[in-house]
Amino acid sequence: MNRCLSLATRRTALALAGAGLCALTSLAQAQNAPRNFPASALRGTLVVTQPPVISMDGKAAQLSPGARIKGPDNLLVLSSAIVGKELLVNYTVEPHGMVHDVWILTEAEAAEKRKRAGQ
Repeated sequence: MNRCLSLATRRTALALAGAGLCALTSLAQAQNAPRNFPASALRGTLVVTQPPVISMDGKAAQLSPGARIKGPDNLLVLSSAIVGKELLVNYTVEPHGMVHDVWILTEAEAAEKRKRAGQ
């Protein structure tokens, strides 16, 4: 059994490792890109009381089944991790009136003007 790697095998391994590093670098850069919110997204203040029950701008609401909450870094946040916290968010509502997509805003995103529910 030959345990030595041939020169071609070593080059292939190095090329694959380099490609993997490039992919990770581009993924990290993509996280710093500005987020594009849907035109239908509204601005509000979210408080998770007892998942899936929430308060949006002081009014009772509910997260839809499969709702997604994304943090300022655009990674998913579990609703149970933010119970009781008052957060400025952009959100969308699904056809049955439940909150479906939520984005916790960065300071720069919060400075942008956006329509609130009922306006």
